[in-house]
Amino acid sequence: MQTFTREQAGYREEIAGFQTGITSAPQLVVAATSADDVAAAVRLAAERDLPVSVQATGHGLRAPAEGVLISTRRMTGVTIDPDRAVARVEAGTTWGSVITAAAEHGLAPLSGSAPGVGVVGYTLGGGFGLLGRHFGPASDRVRSAEIVRPDGTRATGPIDAGIVTALEFDLVPVTTLYGGGLYFDTAKIPDVLRTWRDWTADLPDTVGTSVAMVPYPDLPMVPEPLRGKHIAHIRVAYLGTDGDELVAPLRALGPLQDTLTTMPFTDSGQIAAEPPHPHSYLGDNRVLPTLRDDVLTIVLDHAGPDAPIPPVLIIDLLGGAYQHSSTPDFTADSRYTVRALSLIEPDAATVRAAHAKLFAPLDPMSTGRLRSFVYGQPLG
Repeated sequence: MQTFTREQAGYREEIAGFQTGITSAPQLVVAATSADDVAAAVRLAAERDLPVSVQATGHGLRAPAEGVLISTRRMTGVTIDPDRAVARVEAGTTWGSVITAAAEHGLAPLSGSAPGVGVVGYTLGGGFGLLGRHFGPASDRVRSAEIVRPDGTRATGPIDAGIVTALEFDLVPVTTLYGGGLYFDTAKIPDVLRTWRDWTADLPDTVGTSVAMVPYPDLPMVPEPLRGKHIAHIRVAYLGTDGDELVAPLRALGPLQDTLTTMPFTDSGQIAAEPPHPHSYLGDNRVLPTLRDDVLTIVLDHAGPDAPIPPVLIIDLLGGAYQHSSTPDFTADSRYTVRALSLIEPDAATVRAAHAKLFAPLDPMSTGRLRSFVYGQPLG
């Protein structure tokens, strides 16, 4: 069992994760390579009366790690059982590895928009994914979990009964989908929001979709049509064969850029095109039963191009199988989620205040929020 203390070379690299806006300084880091290492780390923490934190990729970090940090990034085993359409993954596995392994057998996982996210943390947060409206959240597909209990013993049990060292879950028979995005210029944002809202009113559950307002920086790595502009970005993931017909009302608005196409599921990470590099960010959200005109006005006023501190604002379509999920984040009334995601600039307090102005008028009509989209701050 390899360990790192604050004074040792490699300590800073070991605690680094995708979220750079929170500074952790645990007394000890355990670089786990097996479930036995995790169990030993838990027992060691108990002996020293220290709290335990766990980190794989660090995307969902909400508070600084203290005491003993168990790093599971080396636990990346993936096994596919094609006859049962089941995957078994170790605690540090990312979705990209599962997507690639499952595709060899004509299968796919219920992964999210970013293949670099860790499977276990994503699933513990409920697992809101590209195909969730049809198949439900990833957490509903878990068959079994290998865990380490608080007393340092290993067991098989519920995913919330200890530290998860491995998960076994169902895969789905998906090899391709119609997906990608439509990008619209700033002046069209209000029309895009309304048109997308109306378009989602009676979609089949084989469609997963969201609309985002994104303030793109004026940097060379941004595609020229989008560079330096505040863009509306409609994302689509569809399991049907008539994709062009389905999105015709959206295309009629005249996008700057159109990436919609039939693609292998292994390319599904291109749909949202999220940044792959670590950075500092804060995020929160509210779940709503409807997307009324006054809600769109609130969104535009507090998160649109003219907002003082505009975030990346994302509205996701829920409904479908989410209405029947056992995950507490979703209810029969959960229809949309409004998400704000911001770089921590100029400082966290300013960003939180801007988010509060957006969410305060939405709170009276909100049915809750999704845990998986609360970033860089406690659930509270």
